[in-house]
Amino acid sequence: MKRITIDKPGGYSRLRLVEGASPTPGPAEVLVETAGIGVNFADVVVRIGLYPSAKKYVGWPITPGFEFSGRVRAVGEDVRDLAVGSEVFGVTRFGAYASELCVPRSQVFAAPTGVPLATAGALPVPFLTAYYGLIVLGAAASGKSVLVHSAAGGVGGALVQLGRLLGCRVVGVVGSAHKVEAARALGADVVIDKSAGNWFEQARAAAGEGFDVALDANGYETLRQSYRLLRPTGRLVIYGAHSMLSRGSARPNWAKLAWTYLRTPVFHPLQLTNDNKGVTAFNLSYLFEEQELLGGAMTQLAEWFSSGRLRPPQVQQFPLAEVGRAHEALQSGKTVGRLLLVP
Repeated sequence: MKRITIDKPGGYSRLRLVEGASPTPGPAEVLVETAGIGVNFADVVVRIGLYPSAKKYVGWPITPGFEFSGRVRAVGEDVRDLAVGSEVFGVTRFGAYASELCVPRSQVFAAPTGVPLATAGALPVPFLTAYYGLIVLGAAASGKSVLVHSAAGGVGGALVQLGRLLGCRVVGVVGSAHKVEAARALGADVVIDKSAGNWFEQARAAAGEGFDVALDANGYETLRQSYRLLRPTGRLVIYGAHSMLSRGSARPNWAKLAWTYLRTPVFHPLQLTNDNKGVTAFNLSYLFEEQELLGGAMTQLAEWFSSGRLRPPQVQQFPLAEVGRAHEALQSGKTVGRLLLVP
């Protein structure tokens, strides 16, 4: 069995490929031989030592990774509803950067039909994030107006697709011209290239009376403007703070982190009440124990993929041993769709 391990926080060189014995599943666990492993910004934050739940649940050393697809190699004695050889995808609270891994049965699901098995490893995290943010917290429905940042990325692209599926009017914001067509192809009604001018004014012109939901993982760069673009009763849903990371840098810039932290807006309860708007935020890694929510969302997403109502994102594959190159590509800000590790 091969896996990536990080002994202490740092740059790309901290991601080391090691070999060891295959793990043995516990009574309620499943052993999966992985076919595809999604690469997420959260993995970068884990690598540099700034991800709170990594410290809480694992510490150092740590194997990153939240999502995977593959085939069942073995099951624990209490698992009777999943056969060896089944094609599955699922989530894990760290540890997915490996050729084999053991996960609780409750976090493994039948892979969607019609999607290449490796590609299915890039689906759970972005689409679960989009599902929870847009449907559960955002209460999006047909006819609602939705603002999506990073609309050509992993979660952003999933939000655009889900918004289109629900019948929402979706306005997407992307960071460069080469991402415009990708966001439009996913179903965005309007796509704004913020590198070409004032994105806020363009979004305000497209918003009409304001957005019902704005979904933002940028952090200080756009949060204040996203809030201003909401209509009364609108909701700002926050699921990250990517602008705190230095683009193209393997290590954290502590001065920038402190500066961006101080510039992050504070939403006062009295202001929220007077504006009649809502602000909410979440971290997907804390939701894995919500089995009813997780099971319902993953089952629904698999059905939508199998029926063709959702389509898998564009993926760029990297061998497991080249995980550092995958992280570097992700931090460049130039990628479209998802990055996938293939053992």
